[in-house]
Amino acid sequence: MSDDLPEEFDLIVIGTGFAESCIAAAASRIGKTVLHIDSNDYYGDVWSSFSLEAFNKLLDQPSCSLRNGSYTWHTPAEEEEEAPSWTRETLLEKSRRFSLDLSPRVAYSAGALVQLLIKSNICRYAEFRALDHVCMLYNNELVSVPCSRSDVFNTKTLTIVEKRLLMKFLTACNDYGEDKCNEDALAYRGRTFLEYLKAQRVTDKIATCVMQAIAMCDASSSFETGMQRTQRFLASLGRYGNTPFLFPMYGCGELPQCFCRLCAVFGGIYCLKRSVDDISWTPDAKELLLSSAGKTLRAKHIVCAPGQLPATLAPHYGPLQPHISRGLFIAASPLGNEELNKGGGGVNLLRLLADDGRREACLIQLSHYSGACPAGLYILHLTTPAFSEDPAADLADFTAQLFETNAPQILYSAYFTIAAPTNLNASAATPVYCTAAPTYELDYDAAIADARHIFSQLYENDEFLPRAPDPEEIVVDGEDPSALNEHSLPEDLRAQLHDLQQAAQQMDIAE
Repeated sequence: MSDDLPEEFDLIVIGTGFAESCIAAAASRIGKTVLHIDSNDYYGDVWSSFSLEAFNKLLDQPSCSLRNGSYTWHTPAEEEEEAPSWTRETLLEKSRRFSLDLSPRVAYSAGALVQLLIKSNICRYAEFRALDHVCMLYNNELVSVPCSRSDVFNTKTLTIVEKRLLMKFLTACNDYGEDKCNEDALAYRGRTFLEYLKAQRVTDKIATCVMQAIAMCDASSSFETGMQRTQRFLASLGRYGNTPFLFPMYGCGELPQCFCRLCAVFGGIYCLKRSVDDISWTPDAKELLLSSAGKTLRAKHIVCAPGQLPATLAPHYGPLQPHISRGLFIAASPLGNEELNKGGGGVNLLRLLADDGRREACLIQLSHYSGACPAGLYILHLTTPAFSEDPAADLADFTAQLFETNAPQILYSAYFTIAAPTNLNASAATPVYCTAAPTYELDYDAAIADARHIFSQLYENDEFLPRAPDPEEIVVDGEDPSALNEHSLPEDLRAQLHDLQQAAQQMDIAE
């Protein structure tokens, strides 16, 4: 570490994953001195995005949190036979045009992530694209789920009677919890959502549509859970596009960097390629000592990602075990028909259920309109909770559903596992706060809740990520304070002379 680095900080954060970056930004925003370090040479940890070549190198050299990596080329080399449209060489030539996510997910338009980005003003650092379709598999055919009222009445997959039944059902779900709530719905409290659905006498196609793509439930989901998830789906409709979901342009790895940028703007210091050798503390735990590269730093608090815990602390949290199984495919053709992929588009979402009905997986299809791959190619992200050390086996039921009857032209496939500690409650035994590994979820709710919880334990009387000012709102000494607009800085921050745009450029976030 640099010799001119301060020796004492209010907070040291180890790892630049999503939750760690949220905490670092929130602490820096309220005026705390923050050092944010990472053993990797890139931002994001297991939430990052990579070029094709960098992704292959990562799978060849797995870390503690990412393991069981493998990849296969399904297209011949140029010299092997008459060259097809895409070869291994042509894909690698466009390596930097790829942005391959380790932990891909979408965001509800009215969900926790979007609300946090708007509230904190971090949204200015991010760019999103609305998903084109939410899909379902019905009779081995991939079809689009009608989301809006116009979709319902324009779709050719439902009969007129089914359209009316679906609209009636969605209206009842939307009214649930209000004074005008249907009394019949209240009678199903404590029962399953599927029981309620069947009582509405909807057709099998509508039941599949609701359970698989709208409520995203299984047969055991409670009535209350189904209603809550359906309402969340409906509440996000029509905000930024035809579907309720958004996807970050250029990949989900952009999001941790957005929070890192805000942290740097308010004085946070960043050091990549810096591992931690040891963390020790005094008996009263009022001060923690962090040793790294022969330098000892003092901190009032330390937050650490599970995969970057020093060897002296790792035993408290138990061994890392398979947590999420991932599959990533590059294809020369999309899933589904032309209607689902008009104009070479096709940023689509599909939830899959295993034959036993107990396991599920999420598929995100990205086209070049997402900024994640070159034109003419598609990225297919497949994710499921892990139950073994073999991610390909964990995903076998789902790849069979996808590729046996809807087979796109696969050029490249990769599998890997994201691991997590077995003892998530070990923080009680140490003064170090350990964040949770990425969980299997569609949105970012669990990750944001984790960051909020840790921040509240650190600074219980402070607001989590209050609104950051725009550059023109900052008062420099000698300027007229009356020039401030309605979003002026609080008094305790007016003395800060940070130029937001200059600081963002100086941070030099890695691509």
